[in-house]
Amino acid sequence: MIYNGEATVVKNAGSHFLLSELPQWDLFPAVLRGKVRLSHSSATNPVAVGDRVRYSVECPDGSPVPCSRGEAPAVITEVLDRRNYLIRRSTNLSRQSHVIAANLDQAVIAVSLLFPEIKLPFLDRILVTCEVYRLPVLIVLNKVDLYPDYDAVGDFCRIYGGAGYKVLRTSVRTGEGIEELRALCKDKMNLVSGESGVGKSSLVKAMDPGLDPKIGKISAAHLQGRHTTSLYEMYPLSFGGYVIDSPGLRGFGLVDLENGEISKYFPEMLRLADDCRFIPCTHTHEPGCAVKKALEEGLVSSERYNSYLGMLEQDGKFR
Repeated sequence: MIYNGEATVVKNAGSHFLLSELPQWDLFPAVLRGKVRLSHSSATNPVAVGDRVRYSVECPDGSPVPCSRGEAPAVITEVLDRRNYLIRRSTNLSRQSHVIAANLDQAVIAVSLLFPEIKLPFLDRILVTCEVYRLPVLIVLNKVDLYPDYDAVGDFCRIYGGAGYKVLRTSVRTGEGIEELRALCKDKMNLVSGESGVGKSSLVKAMDPGLDPKIGKISAAHLQGRHTTSLYEMYPLSFGGYVIDSPGLRGFGLVDLENGEISKYFPEMLRLADDCRFIPCTHTHEPGCAVKKALEEGLVSSERYNSYLGMLEQDGKFR
């Protein structure tokens, strides 16, 4: 007997997955049918955490339908249409891309000014990609207790607050901002991402002390003892909603963007574009450019504008 159902991918462990029929948190293992694996030629992973999938289970003779999923592994037969997703291109010369997570309500981008120091062009690439795929963003400036130069904190908040993003200051050590972070993540599907060392997993644990992404990974016993390396993993939040913890990113390449489109995904530039003398305008050399005028007046940050120029001038390494 065959049982068919729909579920959400809560863990990606290479060729094996854990599923759950959300909002019920009842994990069961699944594998990917070959033809589904080949259906997305440009991405290294056709199935991502957060994906809604159809699956089937072949129940042993005499078992009830649906049978216990422990008796037989589920097979993913179809990936349902995504509401949105976050994707990045490999930062080597490969043209392959990787879907980080799908069907999100919010991307929580964790950054720090020290240990490690944030690279603004890296952050801006993530933000542009979130804009492309219409993914709301919360920027979390973590480790604020470590910064002796609080002018730097103010400068960062000015740059990204001025661009239209909410910036939340947090400290796991002092508890600053954690309650607000909890409120902003409640009842949402949240992806927590950022560079290695910015404290993503510590933020998740501070937000919900019952979780410990560093230690208490979803039990590998669900995968029947197979050796797995978790890439992305979802957890239920005790106060409502879900959080997807991710490994640290070391690079972030843009996907499927032409140079003429990039400025549309800088919100502060998009707001000014209709006031430019020439439309379309690259905001680089044209006379009567409203963006360049705003830059001179300090209404558009030079840091963000330089990131934009870097994206225009990229030599292909990130594309």
